[in-house]
Amino acid sequence: MANQGLLFIPDISGFTRFVHSTEIEHSRMIIQELLETLINTNQIGLEISEIEGDAILFYKFGDIPDLEVLYKQVERMFCEFHKQLMAYDQTRFCQCKACISAIDLTLKVITHYGEFTGYNVKNFNKLIGKDIIVAHQLLKNDIEQHEYWLLTNSAAQQPPVGFKQWMQWGSSAKQTENGEIPFYYTQLSQLKNEIQPDPSPQLCIQDKVKMLSFSREYSTDIITLFHAVGDYHYRARWQEGVKKVEEINHFLPRVGMRSRFLLDSGLALIFTSSYAYQKDRIEFSETNEKKTATTYFLMERISDDKTRLTLSYHVKKDPVANFLFRLTKEKKMEAAYERSLLNLDKVVAEIPSYAYDVEE
Repeated sequence: MANQGLLFIPDISGFTRFVHSTEIEHSRMIIQELLETLINTNQIGLEISEIEGDAILFYKFGDIPDLEVLYKQVERMFCEFHKQLMAYDQTRFCQCKACISAIDLTLKVITHYGEFTGYNVKNFNKLIGKDIIVAHQLLKNDIEQHEYWLLTNSAAQQPPVGFKQWMQWGSSAKQTENGEIPFYYTQLSQLKNEIQPDPSPQLCIQDKVKMLSFSREYSTDIITLFHAVGDYHYRARWQEGVKKVEEINHFLPRVGMRSRFLLDSGLALIFTSSYAYQKDRIEFSETNEKKTATTYFLMERISDDKTRLTLSYHVKKDPVANFLFRLTKEKKMEAAYERSLLNLDKVVAEIPSYAYDVEE
């Protein structure tokens, strides 16, 4: 027997163009992270039927939620989606085309109330019914912009009022083989102006003493060197003493990222990264959990195919600890840093060039 319920579909617009015109692996990871953001912002008890590439089919049996409650859900998903994109655009390590163009992705939300039922296939709950088809057909419509909230007449008998003063509602209809489906819609882009971005982490060397510093020039562009140095997939291949690096809380490297460094000695240390980017100068740092020591990386463009890397080690100001470091650790760490910079030559030579025309 069919049941009455809400169908709620957030859809990431620009996904097909994004995947086909950019690096497939990074675009996949960005979309995966955004879909998880949408799932984590579910606050009205929506169930997931399936994830459809660039969209999530949410549903909820029973009476339709109050429109104010429904709007708050739409608003939260939209704002968290764009906050995630803004944060990544400001803090990303990667300068590949996929990561640069991620900020242009948009989100639309379809809400429809109707009849459908579910059935189980092993561990999967699938939905069936004419209104499932209707909800999907509504994703293709004549609305020109791609950041909007669409409600069918089954979800609202008249344009909602009272949410935001700037909201303007339009009306249209979708022609289907089962007849005309009227709907209302409003653009949501204005909400992006209300998003407060998180402050950027600092490089964490201002309050520390520089104990060691080494520089070396590499015959490659600054972006390729940045990938070789900053991408943790390469780290164990060139940094002496590092066996493996595990990313703790992000799919792609970025500022504020926490990572677990597994050392040859058997120790496991947690570091947090910070990052500052300009076209001809890239800086980032890695600071331990106690914030007592920071490794600082500076890349400076010399020419299109030559970049200088400066690697330095900074510790908290403590006369006794600083003296003991000079006495017991300095020479061993000097040798490890020098070998690391030599090891990096081979890594740089093997990875593809990332010399893109990036914005300042």
